[in-house]
Amino acid sequence: MQFQIKRDILIKSLSVAHNIIERKSTLPILGNVLLETKNNVLTIIATDLDLLFRDEISDLKIEQEGSTTTSATVLYDLLRKLPSNLDVNFDLKGENKLKITAKNSKFNLLCLPTDDFPNFSNNFQSKPFELDGKKFLSLLNKTKISMSNDDTRHYLNGIFIHPTASNKNTYLTGVATDTHRLSSSSMQIQNITKFKPFILPKKTVFQLCNLLQESSENISLYLGETKIQFKMGNSIIVSKVIDGKFPDYEKVVPKNNNKILNIKAKDFINSVERVITVSIDRKEGVKMTLDKDSIQLFVTSSSSGEGNETLAAKYSSETLTINFNARYLLDIASEIEDENLIMNLKDAVSPVLIQDKADNESYYVIMPMKI
Repeated sequence: MQFQIKRDILIKSLSVAHNIIERKSTLPILGNVLLETKNNVLTIIATDLDLLFRDEISDLKIEQEGSTTTSATVLYDLLRKLPSNLDVNFDLKGENKLKITAKNSKFNLLCLPTDDFPNFSNNFQSKPFELDGKKFLSLLNKTKISMSNDDTRHYLNGIFIHPTASNKNTYLTGVATDTHRLSSSSMQIQNITKFKPFILPKKTVFQLCNLLQESSENISLYLGETKIQFKMGNSIIVSKVIDGKFPDYEKVVPKNNNKILNIKAKDFINSVERVITVSIDRKEGVKMTLDKDSIQLFVTSSSSGEGNETLAAKYSSETLTINFNARYLLDIASEIEDENLIMNLKDAVSPVLIQDKADNESYYVIMPMKI
């Protein structure tokens, strides 16, 4: 195997590949990336057995076809530290040595045989669902903030993707919750009758977001029994889905919260950020006192002090004091597209509904906390 490629072209693929490989795996081959040159195309594959990334690059010069596997992390770090737009030459010297040269730099990387690399049969029989890449990225970004880290409830460690209907329109909806907060976002889609709901694992969510951030391509989504495939241009991600039943989340969405707070989102974020600085680990809650046309934010830390700030806001109900996890509030407020953030409250202990007037297809629910 022998080929020449621009450093910047290859590093885009390797940035995804090195995020997917499992660094603590007992199988050394899973720390490697597969490189294969064939039919004027370089194919790059990385996997942790639950998630697979495959990319095809045709913008290169191939002198000799072949294949090998080498450390994804070492190769990525090496390329990252080379100057931009440099020509990089790859030359496989025997089965276990890959020679890499770029201007004044020379490296020899150890390789493992391609026979050791896992084989995959991506046999998706169903027709793909075509998705708008930018809208799907927005859906993932708005819901991923509420994914759980709880290993005992693994079915919450991802985003529940499922079809919904409203006002004669059909939607693809993503929902995530860690039981303290919930995020939901939807995008309109046609021909969704045979869509089988699935829970997209957290690691897949982050890798998809990275890919979609760099791409303006639309997505072809293929559904299998236990796996799904996303195809964007020359890139493919194949992922296992989480086995489990997502809870009936609609039960926790408040329907009759009639105390409405309307506040400038940017002002609110900045104010919370300022008062929470007195909390060294940023885990202390923020106390909010809602009064006529203003709110007061108050944070107190047993180890470092206290901070409070008063903000102008639209609020016309009786005075209410309520406590929140500051980080949860900031995560949600940062996803609001409108200049105003709208909170629908009931009392100091009931769930709060947060809406975004600029995006009627998204909403957030946050539970008050006890301080």
